[in-house]
Amino acid sequence: MADRTTSSITIGADRSTVMTVIADFAAYPEWAGQVKSAQVLSTGPDGRPEKVRFVLDAGVISDEYTLAYAWNGDDSVDWTIAEAGKMVSGLTGSYRLAGAGGGTEVTYELAVDLKVPMIGMIKRKAEKVIIDTALKGLKKRVEAA
Repeated sequence: MADRTTSSITIGADRSTVMTVIADFAAYPEWAGQVKSAQVLSTGPDGRPEKVRFVLDAGVISDEYTLAYAWNGDDSVDWTIAEAGKMVSGLTGSYRLAGAGGGTEVTYELAVDLKVPMIGMIKRKAEKVIIDTALKGLKKRVEAA
């Protein structure tokens, strides 16, 4: 797997509230800029999504793929590619949540592997845009609730 791109943001809400928004995949097109649709295909015993089908349009990375999720309460969620798309051959990531004063620090890690060759610097820039847009959107969504 490729190098991971990481970024963090502090959100003015508790971990449970933040994780509830993260688990609400149907709403992703409303706040996660590059996600055009997200469909939950299966849920785990805890009621949280296990497999989710995404349509992504992030400029240089535009594709449809399925991710498998592993939830660790309100502390973290990890995902990996379950069904690759036309461009995306590998995708792993995580949200890690930690208490930060009266809020929650959210750290997002992402690594994307593509079937087409792409200069590493351009790919990392695309990952960074995806992460930063998602974190800002998540913060805005949680704090507006």
